[in-house]
Amino acid sequence: MKTIAQPPFDIVTDPASEELLEVSRRELRETPEVREKAIKQLRELLHNATDLNYADDDDFLLIFLRPCHFYPDSALKMMRRIADFKKNNYPLMHNLTPEDEKLSFIDHKIVNVLTNRDKKGRRILIVSCGAVWDPKAVTAEKLFRMFYLVHLVAQLEPATQINGVVIVMDFEGLGLKQVRGLSPSFSKLLLTFLQEAVPLRMKEFHILKQPYIFNMVWTLFKPFIGDKLKKRLYFHGNDMKKLHAHIDPADLPKNYGGTRPALDYGSREWYPCIEKYTEHFHRWNHYGYAAGP
Repeated sequence: MKTIAQPPFDIVTDPASEELLEVSRRELRETPEVREKAIKQLRELLHNATDLNYADDDDFLLIFLRPCHFYPDSALKMMRRIADFKKNNYPLMHNLTPEDEKLSFIDHKIVNVLTNRDKKGRRILIVSCGAVWDPKAVTAEKLFRMFYLVHLVAQLEPATQINGVVIVMDFEGLGLKQVRGLSPSFSKLLLTFLQEAVPLRMKEFHILKQPYIFNMVWTLFKPFIGDKLKKRLYFHGNDMKKLHAHIDPADLPKNYGGTRPALDYGSREWYPCIEKYTEHFHRWNHYGYAAGP
């Protein structure tokens, strides 16, 4: 796939190019006719669902239609799942803004997004859950809120809506301190979110550099992993060649056996981008069920 012009530490919200639309046609059934019909039908479904409160402009509805392959009924079900998730986790996400987690982004190197996309046009999110993560400074709840803010920005990119996201979880140096931070309740929260309440195409999940103690983490995660996620989950340990079977080394930093320079940036550099879309967060905070959370 042709490389998409990508500004560092920002997203591209321009309308999808003809090349992207061709990918969406092949993979998501998107044609001008299908898109127009699906938007109209989803808008009607949403107007009839008086218990839901969402925007209904074309660009907003595409956020839900693209990961659902332009099936309006499926998109509405996703909107309901998101509303349920927000209601069930109200204290954690109520009126969440970037400012609330500014220090988590600025002072820690846990969540990162590669500035480049891979050959398939996908965004690559890197989460460092090993030694670099101090659960006392950034609790599991704060870590989740960072995920949540990042996903809200990612959903604004047409290229990401179409090509999807790859998540790399780096467990290098994982110790008991980190394991204790990953409670069963957090495991359920994170995996419910990823599998039921993210309006993005979650393409692959890669577990890297996990030491033996990772088995304790896996015991927490395993009960909450559905069949769809199981098929997209890969364990590589320190064997980067196994990772390269899924992501070209030309698209990876030296940290992961790639030919790009070692990572010298992180969430501190990405924070201004998160902050830039604060208005989107304010609007999203009001979406979900019409009455109550």
